[in-house]
Amino acid sequence: MVFIMDEKRRFPRVRLQSPLRYQILGRPEARSAVTSNISLGGVGFTDSSFIPPLSTLQLEIGFLSCMVSARGRVAWAAPLPHSDRYRLGIEFTGLAEKDKECLADYIGLQMAEA
Repeated sequence: MVFIMDEKRRFPRVRLQSPLRYQILGRPEARSAVTSNISLGGVGFTDSSFIPPLSTLQLEIGFLSCMVSARGRVAWAAPLPHSDRYRLGIEFTGLAEKDKECLADYIGLQMAEA
């Protein structure tokens, strides 16, 4: 028997391991992480801190020759098995047009190579 799962994502997601800096709005400290995947709709990364869903983040993501600055909210957070780390899914809520274009170019290149 074959089960077909509905894909809930609105944008294609590609793998990206790149430096990420984020700050939870209302908190003074910025933290660093490494992305695991990205799309025009959001980014995924792993961190040692649990960040509650709906928290708002200011993000900076560097890749290729771009430094994308975005605002996002935590869509979900899940503990990694046998670890003290969490996988986080961030939905972009604010992304400048120039950052969106850079991101679209990168995703297009990655999908063309696949």
